[in-house]
Amino acid sequence: MATRLVYDRGVSETGSELGLYRRLPSITRILREPALVRLSEETSKDLVIEAATKVLDELRDRIAREALTEEELDRLVARVPEEVAGWIEAELSPSLRVVINATGVVVYTNAGRAPMAPQVLDGLHDAGGRYTNLEYDLRAGSRGRRDQHIERRLRSLLKCEGATVCNNAAAALLLILNTLALGRKVLVSRGELIEIGGSFRLPDVMAKSGTVLREVGTTNKTRAADYLDAADPETALILRVHPSNFRIVGFTQHPTLEEMVDVSRRTGLPLVHDVGSGCLFPTEDSFLRDEPAVSNSLEAGVDLVCFSGDKLLGGPQAGLILGREDLVRRVRKNPLMRALRVDKLVYAALDRTLIEYRRGGFRRNLPVWRMLSLSAEEIGARAESLRTSLEGGSLRVDVVEGYSLTGGGSAPEERIPTRLLAISSPRLSADRLEAALRRFRTPILCRIVEDRVLIDLRTVFPDQDAIVCEALAMLNAVDG
Repeated sequence: MATRLVYDRGVSETGSELGLYRRLPSITRILREPALVRLSEETSKDLVIEAATKVLDELRDRIAREALTEEELDRLVARVPEEVAGWIEAELSPSLRVVINATGVVVYTNAGRAPMAPQVLDGLHDAGGRYTNLEYDLRAGSRGRRDQHIERRLRSLLKCEGATVCNNAAAALLLILNTLALGRKVLVSRGELIEIGGSFRLPDVMAKSGTVLREVGTTNKTRAADYLDAADPETALILRVHPSNFRIVGFTQHPTLEEMVDVSRRTGLPLVHDVGSGCLFPTEDSFLRDEPAVSNSLEAGVDLVCFSGDKLLGGPQAGLILGREDLVRRVRKNPLMRALRVDKLVYAALDRTLIEYRRGGFRRNLPVWRMLSLSAEEIGARAESLRTSLEGGSLRVDVVEGYSLTGGGSAPEERIPTRLLAISSPRLSADRLEAALRRFRTPILCRIVEDRVLIDLRTVFPDQDAIVCEALAMLNAVDG
């Protein structure tokens, strides 16, 4: 047996292993490879050196872990330039990638919530690549307010007195509470003390805003009288929160919006309504029957309404605040607004999204609403076309009835009828099929139910059908 030697990395090695280490090329030799010379010119020499070092470290680890022969190592060494190029390509590839959402969850938070319309994306290109009048009043020739770009739009669209915008709905609520109720009580029904995604809880947000939570009513029953009884000189406002991601059923009661407005008028306390998903107008869609409409809240006399921009509104991530001009003005002047404001790209996307509502084409032109409006028959026709193209392989592909979800905390438990591609294999488990689709060139996200992979084309853009078909055909060939 060969004497054990200490390698320069502090690892004990046999003499034969040390011989393998000596067969590894130096960084200098690697850098002389023509392909890597070109890569150094296209990127940077430092990056190529870093990549080569990583690749050589991996080879050293393999020598330590595996009983490689000299021939096997030489084959691996011959691939070093290719491995270095691959490492650099991965390093310079964007982390945020396009995925295909085949889950049927329309406002899918983990996949970026609402996809934006092409005309909105055009606005992002224009605003991001050129100078803009973000804070410049072109009529007056002087400095202006950045939220003027959406305030005028929202005033005409929803007949509100004032409007402003910050970076998300939680920030909107934080700003409102900190501005109007710092150090004072805020009345909230116990049944509305929600927890949103990421384990963020309303009581914690309120505590960070510097306000004092005063719970009223019980989990399942809250009456208008509970707010009247709880109001005192230390109370600053009444907060109503739409419990968008859960539902309490059975022995329940909560005051109507009109009753809440009456309490607000009788106590002189501003009423703030966090409507959550940003459904601007009432809709006849049965699966959204319990979603509060922003227009209804404003018409009922709510003082301030706040909501998300990237859910049912169908735009970019933003927190919108609408209502009484004097209250909006106070929120706008809060120093926290500087920390929570949005940039020109959000204003550009939000303005162009609202234009679709103004022209009356939002259901037709905004992807979220177009997907929600698709009938099961339309989706079924696309699914059947894909199923037919996959006939003859070993995968079993059926078109079955199922349901989609609104998502984003909207309309919990409400199911939208759809048609699904149900995929199974005699050789591959549903978990392996799902993983293969998720790792495809363009990752495909789907569901697993009863050991079958389910693909819902409601949330797949029509021009992505071919990619889904290609991925399934590949599995068909591999499985066969």
